[in-house]
Amino acid sequence: MSDSKKKVLLSGIQPTGVFTLGNYIGAIRNWKQMQEDYDCAYFIADLHSLTVRQDPVELRKRSKDAYALLLACGIDPEKSLAFIQSHVPAHAELGWILSCYTQFGELSRMTQFKDKSQQHKDNINAGLFDYPALMAADILLYQPDLVPTGADQKQHVELTRTIANRFNGIYGDVFKVPEPYIAKAGAKIMSLQNPTKKMSKSDENPKATVSILDQPDVIMARFKAAVTDSEAEVVYREGKDGINNLMTIYSVFTGKTFEEIEKEFEGKGYGDFKKAVGTVVVDGLTPVREEFERLTKDKAYLESCYKKGAETASCVANKTLNKVKKKVGLIV
Repeated sequence: MSDSKKKVLLSGIQPTGVFTLGNYIGAIRNWKQMQEDYDCAYFIADLHSLTVRQDPVELRKRSKDAYALLLACGIDPEKSLAFIQSHVPAHAELGWILSCYTQFGELSRMTQFKDKSQQHKDNINAGLFDYPALMAADILLYQPDLVPTGADQKQHVELTRTIANRFNGIYGDVFKVPEPYIAKAGAKIMSLQNPTKKMSKSDENPKATVSILDQPDVIMARFKAAVTDSEAEVVYREGKDGINNLMTIYSVFTGKTFEEIEKEFEGKGYGDFKKAVGTVVVDGLTPVREEFERLTKDKAYLESCYKKGAETASCVANKTLNKVKKKVGLIV
């Protein structure tokens, strides 16, 4: 990465639809601040999306939109390395090499493979099984210290560490072994209709999810319809999954503690609370939506950003790739 003494941090996100409020709170919102504290690389993981059949025109559009959303959320291409995965061929090349150092049993234990196999029974392809090896390549190419990850992806980071340690044990100190970075607050935002499940852009119930590009009236309607409980008391405790989820969201956007939120809404009903949560979310997401709309109209600027990002990323990634190829006996 750069010559700074900051720790290196890397993360990617798939272009499988507009980012949800859960994506924003759990990952992307934090990335803006992280680029001030770390030497950051962020990428659109379009190769990973191919494990599920895609409409080519739609995938290209979603990839560009996802890149624009990163910038709209505050990622500065002058401060961070921001690129599209498929524009850097080293990802696929190292992915193949690392798949040869990844055990079948390790891949078969990945919970996401089991889950996605159930969701896509007509297309359980080799890429779906082997994509943790590509994810390991995504990470290890840039020698990061930290990988921001949700709790559901921690297993893949642990496998990446296993692969890196195995490779280093055979060939010497080739890869830096990264640590998972899990945000303490707001790391997992739940469905507004089934708060025992994580908020997902693939949820069949449209009322369950808030997109960061939703219009204010849509956002307000989603929160007004959010599932709570029959107690009518805004407190954070076990068994109040719906209220706990709304309090987490409100806390993230206001900076208030759960205790402060409980005092603020003491004696008030859930209607007042849900309206307040909707309002702070609208206020927080409106600048993002407006900046996204501006960026998508400036296609030349976006293209210049992701092409420059790919060039820089390739320079960094190829240093690692060439070192690996020499170690395993390939002619460089």
